[in-house]
Amino acid sequence: MDTVIHEMITEKQIADKISEMAAQINKDYEGKEIHLICVLKGSVFFCCELAKRITVPVTMDFMAVSSYGSGTESSGRLEVKKDLDEPVDGKHCLIIEDIIDTGSTLNLTKKMLLARNPASVKLCTLLDKPDRRKVEIEAEYTGFVIPDKFVAGYGLDYAQKYRNLPYIGEVEFKED
Repeated sequence: MDTVIHEMITEKQIADKISEMAAQINKDYEGKEIHLICVLKGSVFFCCELAKRITVPVTMDFMAVSSYGSGTESSGRLEVKKDLDEPVDGKHCLIIEDIIDTGSTLNLTKKMLLARNPASVKLCTLLDKPDRRKVEIEAEYTGFVIPDKFVAGYGLDYAQKYRNLPYIGEVEFKED
């Protein structure tokens, strides 16, 4: 099956929105240090660009999590594929996500981190797809609200492809 990517959010729109989000984060965390938790793999591009624009002190760690196993529906259990390298006890944690759709995995991740005694845990997402939400969860910092379309680019993939696109596009599937 062939795929065609139709640009939805331009590289400039993404850069402008990340700057806007960073300005709000800088204001909200003035006088504090933020511990960014980048959820792998899709959030790497967003997290790095955001971190470069944050002016308060930043530390960073990475984790890979899933609540889907090998299926397409959440199992309700969190599978930690790569845990944090450092403890979060007493830290102001900001979970960096590429996209929130059902909310299942992010909800379980936030609960797990809250059990580790951080000073705070907030959510930051580049994309929010509320039409797919199954779990009540809302990010404190949201870049773009998008319709229920399959998207790729800027870290998001389809079958591990298209992460390197500098924009976000809707994936169209074409029969051969």
